[in-house]
Amino acid sequence: MRQELVARQLDEQITARFPVGRRLRVLDVGPGQGTQALRLARAGHLVTGLESEQAMLDAFRAALAAEPEGIRDRVTLIEGDGRETGRHFGPGSFDVVLCHGVLMYVPETDAMLAALARVLAPQGLLSLLVRNGDALAMRPALLGDWAGALAAFGTDTYTNRLGLPVRADRLVALSATLAGIGLPLGAWYGVRVFTDSADRSVTPPEDPAERERLLAVEEQAGRTDPYRAVAALLHLVAVRS
Repeated sequence: MRQELVARQLDEQITARFPVGRRLRVLDVGPGQGTQALRLARAGHLVTGLESEQAMLDAFRAALAAEPEGIRDRVTLIEGDGRETGRHFGPGSFDVVLCHGVLMYVPETDAMLAALARVLAPQGLLSLLVRNGDALAMRPALLGDWAGALAAFGTDTYTNRLGLPVRADRLVALSATLAGIGLPLGAWYGVRVFTDSADRSVTPPEDPAERERLLAVEEQAGRTDPYRAVAALLHLVAVRS
């Protein structure tokens, strides 16, 4: 659900800002198993994955090995930290930079964002997926965890579903930070408005039509006020000035 929604939103922004058919240079920082990176490579783009976790590198390599040679040739994997992009890439090296589900694990985000801004070409896109700090009480409250909901008000930290202590970002503050480094916000979406509190054992509908209706509801909510403001995740797309 999350990956599909983010993919649709990202494609919308890419289509709006780049000529159709242009082969883009894409950097995916923290690509995980490579879901978005491989999708973009299949679309013809040149993708570099920068990953610091060995287990994730192994998972990405396994997924990449199953792809046709032409797609494998478009993907480069590098072991490294997103805060140290200067060690690997020159200024303006990429048209699109993805950083999805990474900032929540970074205590101080300024260095990371500055490093990402440095390698982004003029008019390039930075795509960030972050935990919504303005909606941290939503999940526990909808699950009936009233103590957890009370504790979530006024904080930027939480324990994720993996049991790890992580942090969230607030739209206003993150937008101001991006503008301050020459990356004004171009668009933003909510991700997982209605489905975030669903039992993790519940799978999406098997019926394709019903599944598409579910996606359509989430997609519409993710671009509509006031729903998107209480989404579990925020997808911000900033443009290099």
